[in-house]
Amino acid sequence: MSSSVCSLSLLGLAAALLLCCSRPATAKEQRHEFVIQEAAVTRLCNSRSIVTANGQFPGPAVELNEGDSLVVSVVNNATYNVTIHWHGVRQMRTGWSDGPEFVTQCPIRPGGSYTYRFTVAGQEGTLWWHAHSSWLRATVYGALIIRPRDPVPYPFDFHGELAPIMLGEWWDMNPIDVIRTATRTGAAPNVSDAITVNGQPGDLYSCSSQDTTVFPVKSGETNLLRFINAALNTELFVSLAGHTMTVVGADASYLKPYNTTVIVLGPGQTTDVLVTFDQPPGRYYLAARAYASAQGVPFDNTTTTAIFDYGAGGTASPAMPTLPAYNDTATVTTFTTSLRNLHSVGLPSAVDEDLFFTVGVGLFNCSSGQNCGGPNNTRFAASINNASFVLPSTVSILQAHYQGDAAATGVFTTDFPANPPVQFDYTAQNVSRALWQPVPGTKVYKLKYGSVVQIVLQGTNIFAGENHPIHTHGYDFFILAEGFGNFDAATDTAKFNLDDPPMRNTVGVPLNGWAVIRFVADNPGVWLMHCHLDVHITWGLAMAFLVEDGVGELQSLGAPPPDLPIC
Repeated sequence: MSSSVCSLSLLGLAAALLLCCSRPATAKEQRHEFVIQEAAVTRLCNSRSIVTANGQFPGPAVELNEGDSLVVSVVNNATYNVTIHWHGVRQMRTGWSDGPEFVTQCPIRPGGSYTYRFTVAGQEGTLWWHAHSSWLRATVYGALIIRPRDPVPYPFDFHGELAPIMLGEWWDMNPIDVIRTATRTGAAPNVSDAITVNGQPGDLYSCSSQDTTVFPVKSGETNLLRFINAALNTELFVSLAGHTMTVVGADASYLKPYNTTVIVLGPGQTTDVLVTFDQPPGRYYLAARAYASAQGVPFDNTTTTAIFDYGAGGTASPAMPTLPAYNDTATVTTFTTSLRNLHSVGLPSAVDEDLFFTVGVGLFNCSSGQNCGGPNNTRFAASINNASFVLPSTVSILQAHYQGDAAATGVFTTDFPANPPVQFDYTAQNVSRALWQPVPGTKVYKLKYGSVVQIVLQGTNIFAGENHPIHTHGYDFFILAEGFGNFDAATDTAKFNLDDPPMRNTVGVPLNGWAVIRFVADNPGVWLMHCHLDVHITWGLAMAFLVEDGVGELQSLGAPPPDLPIC
């Protein structure tokens, strides 16, 4: 063989080896089993049984690489119905695994089981999973960590990552009893007794300091911290004493680095930050407490802490960060409007569905002869476009849709309004009492496959204005803009960020304000949109999109699995 041919052969071999070594790793299938069961725990000086996954509180973290598939068998050994929602996972064509009770499946009855099967593709960062049945997610939740597929690098440098930081709420009584008691009378449920970090309240609560969550760190290292707000009803300010946090991701989407001393998380939201541990060796508190935007509405005003420990020893009390005031909306606005997508996104500009949704709380009149626990003998309610969402009870919406129009009759209707049925001054100080009572029903809004959807989410000041964390199942969306007062297309459209808007699955609609989101309806199925304050979804602040099949198998919902629970 001539030397030139030999050289070419060696070059070809080298190229082949380079291609082989640089090719992304083959996606894997992971299998897990979650046994939903009771476990005894002690918090705030009291011992009681709680519902858990695998006896753990919080539940097990699921870690995978982008492109991997998950097969999770859920066995219900508890006394309540249960479903599991994989919060933020796109569930492309696998709506049967999305999890919201009576929306995409009937619940897993006590003694039953169901296997969730789906692929996590095109998403990297931090998501989470939680029960989506009544208020079980108070204790049934865990992290879902999606790392880049080898050898794809992170778009930022760091030395290592710490355990996920899951922020939650704790009640001294069974949270199912809390919401059942409130539902019977129409009153607001009791607020939680503690905020928690990885299930522990921290040093500022009774009988808790011996179990405060501690994160060991090394001086000089930069670590990746993954924050998840798993609280039921509380938006949170979070700060780490003496340290700057660099936000690099949210809801499994990368962001341009943004330096801050305070992060804001609504329930359901996740935020990834980098922290360089460059302070004098010692112990530093991470602290979190409520952002309470609704004036005059009770909230949990306690503060949870965890400790970041440089390992230097000593007995000095950890340094405490300064947290914003409970009602510091300006800090929330500064944080949310500073987030930018890591890349220019090539946003679709031609909008097919231009929707306007009002979101807020209202009141139902009390039934004749009944004593109700809401203001002036009423029952609390909530709605989108004055429609207060009612879950079906005999079949899920997705099953009724899949089985055809005949099955859907009596289960849901497709007349969810694209706009408020009555236009009014949404954020006025005194909204007419004639507008306070919504209409209950199970309404969905139909979307054609591939349509570009834009939604103005407009908060209302009925009963009390409030920041609402609105979550959409099955989709991420771009947040184009937010503002206060009533949205005005003539002036506010010019404020849209069409270059690098952040992509999220949960958006905080500002107190007496608005947010505009946009997405492409490329995932067929039935997808819930709701406020992630669980008290509000209980009252009806939800609706569902029915996204029709496109052309061919790859644009159509798959068949239901054989073990799908029956009602």
